[in-house]
Amino acid sequence: MNFRLIIASLMNNRFQKSLMLLTFVLSTMLLSAMLNITLGIGNEIAKELRSFGSNIIVLPKGASLSIEVGNTLYTPLASQSFLDESKLKTIKEIFWRNSIIAFAPFLEFQATATTQSGVHFDVLLSGSYFDKNLDLKDEPDFHTGLKNLYPIWQVEGQWALDDSLDSIMVGSELAKAQNLNIGDNLILSHNHKTREVHISAIASHSGAFENKIITSLALAQWLDNKPNQFFKAEVSALTIPENTLSQKARNDIDSLSQVEFDSWYCSAFVSSIAYQIEEDFKGTSAKPQLSVSDAESTIVKKIQSLMTLAIFIALLAATASIASLLVAEMERRRAEIALHKVLGATLLQIYLLFALEALFVGIIGATIGFLLGQGIGEGIAWLIFGRFLPMSWIALPLCLIFAALIAIFASLFLVSGISDLPPAKVLYGR
Repeated sequence: MNFRLIIASLMNNRFQKSLMLLTFVLSTMLLSAMLNITLGIGNEIAKELRSFGSNIIVLPKGASLSIEVGNTLYTPLASQSFLDESKLKTIKEIFWRNSIIAFAPFLEFQATATTQSGVHFDVLLSGSYFDKNLDLKDEPDFHTGLKNLYPIWQVEGQWALDDSLDSIMVGSELAKAQNLNIGDNLILSHNHKTREVHISAIASHSGAFENKIITSLALAQWLDNKPNQFFKAEVSALTIPENTLSQKARNDIDSLSQVEFDSWYCSAFVSSIAYQIEEDFKGTSAKPQLSVSDAESTIVKKIQSLMTLAIFIALLAATASIASLLVAEMERRRAEIALHKVLGATLLQIYLLFALEALFVGIIGATIGFLLGQGIGEGIAWLIFGRFLPMSWIALPLCLIFAALIAIFASLFLVSGISDLPPAKVLYGR
């Protein structure tokens, strides 16, 4: 009986029901789009921020980073220790290997460069990988190096080749200061060794490398007489925002209970990834760049908070709109409500009649809104990130719940009107 009443009511006054359907569609479309972006935005923002460089530094255990002042490199330790290049693959073999998107080893030292015109100048030389294939067991086509670690770089010319002993790249500020151009030859001198090389590219937007000469790791090892060695590695890893557990682990890992430790260890926090690198790459100290990871967490949390606020406002606006439509519907159907009362219907039964009508329309509207919202979310992701996000199917049940809450809360505005409506006066036309 109630089902037939609901269907009959839905077929009447189709214009008002269409407005109600449109309200549900628009509100759940916003929710779906926001959820699609919110659920996928963490990784996308992390990927964008990763283009600016690493968030983990791997050093020999007990070592400290060198300090650059101008064009001079100051090493805190009297005798540096180095890491074995052949063990570098270990970084991509940890539990969170899929979170490691790029890394590169570095060997840096002060060198002297001589131009074709005979001008000598001191310069910081940084040897690394450019786009090296590591031929991993599980990923034989895995390439890593500066090209993957710093995709934000703008390179004029051709990237130097890995293992090349005669091609280099220079930072744009160094090229401008020393009047260097692509194709020029330089003579590099260090540790009683000299090597003539040519400039294959000039790198701009390269941050700390703007005033450096960038060579293959092989050339740096040859000049510094450090075969198969490097001093540090920079690692770019996709991580999740920090929380109270990761903060506690950051302060003191030993203070974690076994359950807390397992949860932290199996979560992609920057600190847990660094910890696992230390575990597997023996003799190293992996240090998270906390300023970078904290910035990522802050940005992601603020955007997610903004999305949550937008969803809450959409819920309030949709509830108010549906409530106003239902109140108008109640006024139109005063005689029907009065007749229900005379026939013995309770307040709850009459309320459920309107609420179920709104819920039925809401379910249809939420399904349509979900599909449209996913499309809009994908469009926004393409405009912002230049790529699509994975479809968030979890948004469908959330949209249905959202529509159900709107229908239930909006229908509550009818309770007072239904309760106060006098059946006798209404049926007698007064």
